[in-house]
Amino acid sequence: MGFGVRLLVWGDYACFTRPEMKAERVSYDVITPSAARGILEAVYWHPGMHWVIDKLTVLNEIRFDSVRRNELGSKIPPRNISQAQKGGDIDLHQVITEDRQQRATLLLRDVRYVIDAHFELVSEKMAETDNVGKFLDQFNRRARRGQCYNQPYFGCREFAAHFRLLEDGEPAPEGFYSDKEPRDLGFMLWDLEYKAVNEQTQTFEYTPKFFRAEMRRGVIDAATAVTI
Repeated sequence: MGFGVRLLVWGDYACFTRPEMKAERVSYDVITPSAARGILEAVYWHPGMHWVIDKLTVLNEIRFDSVRRNELGSKIPPRNISQAQKGGDIDLHQVITEDRQQRATLLLRDVRYVIDAHFELVSEKMAETDNVGKFLDQFNRRARRGQCYNQPYFGCREFAAHFRLLEDGEPAPEGFYSDKEPRDLGFMLWDLEYKAVNEQTQTFEYTPKFFRAEMRRGVIDAATAVTI
């Protein structure tokens, strides 16, 4: 795979929220493929390419912390925003002192992963000058310099993700689970499959896809995962 990349990512905290938890946030044990794709897209994205996660390597021991935070209890309905954009007399203010609530979060701390991925070309959205080499060079150059379109994060925007490119031939750091027995992580969110409902109004519907995650010697093989 000549256009694959490897990215080392780490951070103090992470929360990859399980969708089945409604009242309080509870994180998956490890980073999800969709969250890993989001980190790569924050470094480099182009409409003529699509990132595909091949492998996730867990380097640090999986450890949880419980915190309680003040949050807004509601959000502005998209319908109100749409009406305001059309000139409607809509109040879009939110007053945190009137809508504050406390929510508990079971999050991960001191996380570090290696993301192995490649990109596929979307030919109908490519310009004549676009090609595999161009996309790969741009990603590698940005990753080496620490450049990104927006700060990558681990699940929640306040949990910043730091990153470094692993060059060709550079061995991945030794992980805590590299000599451990396989670990069943249960069903995990793979990604959201979007389908256009109305191209003119940019209306989409999405279907969540899940897979049975298993970690072997610290590695989750996403390339052979069977989604449901």
